[in-house]
Amino acid sequence: MDEQQRISIVGSSSNSCSKNHDIFLSFRGEDTRWNFTSHLYEALNKEKVKTYIDDQLEKGDEISPALTKAIKDSRVSIVIFSKNYASLKWCLGELSQILECRKKRGQIVIHVFYMAYPSDVRKQTGSYEEAFVKHEGDRMCKQWKDDLTKAVNLARYHSENYR
Repeated sequence: MDEQQRISIVGSSSNSCSKNHDIFLSFRGEDTRWNFTSHLYEALNKEKVKTYIDDQLEKGDEISPALTKAIKDSRVSIVIFSKNYASLKWCLGELSQILECRKKRGQIVIHVFYMAYPSDVRKQTGSYEEAFVKHEGDRMCKQWKDDLTKAVNLARYHSENYR
């Protein structure tokens, strides 16, 4: 991360509407916690970027009020799409909340594809299709599919393109 990128993400700490976190990380723990996400988290901390990671929350089908607050209290959200990201309603709920904050609060959203293909996420094919077979009948299913499509159409990075 160069200095210009860091300044634009972190902003001024004296900002009157300062946030509790510079960055919120959204990821599926089983897929990326001990590899990509842990390295990203450490690199951000090394740069003194206040980063929220959900390492102390109990998972369920819906995101907790504490997690919703953490998303709202962040300047930037980084969504790490992995092969099984859509298999958890928790992750899909985070994504919906993140996109809502982008729309209403102007939150910056960055998407990274880690061992997942943008086309699978956009079209809900492959492992994403399998995940939605399990979510069928959930009242949020259509919203989650729409959110995935919206998210993929934002600027993004794919792990295969970088070392």
